Amino acid sequence: MDHGAPIVEGLFGIGWLSVNLSNIMMITVTAIIVALIGIFSARSIQMKPTGLQNVFEWIIDFVRNIINSTMDWKKGERFFGLGITLFLFIFVANMLGIPFMIVAEPGHEVWWKSPTADPVITLTFAVFVIVLTHYYGIKMKGFKAYGADYFKPVPFLFPLKLVEEVANTLTLGMRLFGNLYAKEILLALLAGLGGSGLVGAMVGVAPMVAWQAFSIFIGAIQAFIFLMLTMVYMAHKVEEDH
Repeated sequence: MDHGAPIVEGLFGIGWLSVNLSNIMMITVTAIIVALIGIFSARSIQMKPTGLQNVFEWIIDFVRNIINSTMDWKKGERFFGLGITLFLFIFVANMLGIPFMIVAEPGHEVWWKSPTADPVITLTFAVFVIVLTHYYGIKMKGFKAYGADYFKPVPFLFPLKLVEEVANTLTLGMRLFGNLYAKEILLALLAGLGGSGLVGAMVGVAPMVAWQAFSIFIGAIQAFIFLMLTMVYMAHKVEEDH
């Protein structure tokens, strides 16, 4: 379990600039897979959908229902593309580490894993979402009306609302990270048990298969929760009654 990450220190000669090559690779792989899903599902559109088109249309209805449950559709329609992209991207990212991890010797560096099992990635997603909620809140309400919401219903709640913004960012990112990190840690432990010998392999194979199946459920639920919370936070910023 003594695994590290392939980190390059001092990129471009800048001492404080470090990058995790595994994160870059896995985010790129995720983006490619999501793009291919979109391309192939829309390549041959039929009135009676089958195969991948049928799955994609189910995702479209699923995301639309989530948006409808959090805000008026006239306002929420503009977030439809964001919702589909977020759900697919996070779901695919969650799934990538389920079948296996690739560890390179001799530094025991983990290259292939779920990118969402890294707090830097999940907190980046969270900051991106929170910044977007502020942007659309100002765009749709106007800066003055949007700023006034921080002093409602009473002005002394303003500091608490600032704390809430920080808390929303942390909980959105860390919830996703915590669940995916725990999933991958247990998968690694079970894989280590399977590689410890014949007896370990016999004992570990059933829990490994069961946990991999459950990990698919965890990955799907966490993608759903992230999407739902994103739309809830967005509704709080753009709806007049929040």
